[in-house]
Amino acid sequence: MKRRQFLNGIGSATGAALLTGHAPGWAQGVAQRASSASDRILVLVQLKGGNDGLNTVVPFGDNAYYQLRTSIAIPRDSVLGLDARVGLHPELKSIMPLWQRGELAIVQGVGYPQPNLSHFRSIEIWETASRSAEYLPDGWVTRAMNAGYSQRARFTADGVLVGGSDLGALIGARAITLNNPETFVNQARFAMPAATSGNAALQYLLRVENEINEAAQGLRADPYAFTTEFPQGGFGNSVRAAAQVVASQKGKAGVPVIVLSLGSFDTHQNQLGTHANLMKQLAEGMFALKSAFTELGAWDRTLVMTFSEFGRRPRQNQSNGTDHGTVAPHFVMGGAVKGGLYGQTPDLTQLDGSQNLTYSTDFRQLYATVARDWWGVKPDTVVRGQFEPVKFLRA
Repeated sequence: MKRRQFLNGIGSATGAALLTGHAPGWAQGVAQRASSASDRILVLVQLKGGNDGLNTVVPFGDNAYYQLRTSIAIPRDSVLGLDARVGLHPELKSIMPLWQRGELAIVQGVGYPQPNLSHFRSIEIWETASRSAEYLPDGWVTRAMNAGYSQRARFTADGVLVGGSDLGALIGARAITLNNPETFVNQARFAMPAATSGNAALQYLLRVENEINEAAQGLRADPYAFTTEFPQGGFGNSVRAAAQVVASQKGKAGVPVIVLSLGSFDTHQNQLGTHANLMKQLAEGMFALKSAFTELGAWDRTLVMTFSEFGRRPRQNQSNGTDHGTVAPHFVMGGAVKGGLYGQTPDLTQLDGSQNLTYSTDFRQLYATVARDWWGVKPDTVVRGQFEPVKFLRA
C-alpha cells in the first residue's frame, strides 16, 4: 500500500495546534472533575440526513402540532413528558435517566440565518461554522485547537471519526477514521517511522504516519473488558469502538474529539417506523456510552453533543413523511452538563414564508459554549463573530 493510499484510507489530514494548559479560572467547578482542558473529551454525534425535531422533542401541548401532522404526530399519551408542554419521543426512554440526573440538556430551536436545505451544503455550514453564503477551509473544532495555546499537548491524534471518512468539523486537523479497532490496528502497520533526512514535505508526511502508528499502539493490547452491554448493530458497534479508544488512552495523552454518526434521518416517506428505530438506536447508544465512560472514570470530563444538517418541515407531506426543514433541537450530555430545557420551543403558528420554523438559537452559540466553557478558548476565534454561549455547563 502506498503512503497516499494509506493516508486517504484512514483519513489523516494536515497538522494542527493542539489543546493544552490548565483549566482557566472561569471553570473551577469543571476543573474539579477534569484536571485540565487537555483531559476533556468532546463526542460529536451526527444525525445524518436531517433529524425531525418535532417528533424528537414533541410539543404535545400545542394543538397546532397535531393539526400539521394528522397521521405522523406522536400521541400525547405516548410522549415522555419533560414539562407540561414538551416531551421526548417514546423510543428515547433509555436517555430519560440522564434527564432525571440532570445530565441531559436539550437546546431548542437551533438553526441559522438564511438556511440552506441542501444536505451537502448545510452540513458543510454546520461543520465549518460558516455563514450561509460563506465557504471556510477548516472545521470549527480545528479552529478551536489552533486558538493560541502557548504550549502543545501531545495528543496521539486530534480526533477519531468512528464509522465515517468525512473529516467534517476536523477538516485541517490530524484525524483518523476508525470503523473498528481491529481494522485500525491492521491499517496502522503500514505506517513507517519518520525519516530523519530528505525533503521537508516527505519528512512531514512520514511524521504524521508515525504519529498515527503510535495512536494505534494503544489499541494493540487486549481490549478493555467492559461490563457495559452495548447495543447490537452499527451504531452500537461505533459506541463500543469509541469506548475502546478512550480505554486505550489511560496513562497517555489521548484523543480529545470523537465523532460518531447515525442515520439516515432523511424521512421523506413512511417516517414513523424509520424514525422510531433511529430514536431507539440513539437513546440506547447514548446510555451505553454514558455507562462505558463512567466505568472508565471519564464521564465527568466528557461532553456529548448531537448535530444534524437541518430539521424537517412542520407539516407532514403526502407520503406520511417530512421534507427538508430548518430548525431542530439538539442534545448535550455529560457529567458536567447542567440539565434542562434551553432556548425557545418553536412557535408552530408563526412559520416563515416557506412554511418552515424560525430559529431562536444559532448553532454557533453551542460551539461558542464548547470553546469558552469547555476548552477555555475565545469563542470568536472559533465561530468568527459574537455568539452568546448557552449556559448548559455547570459553573
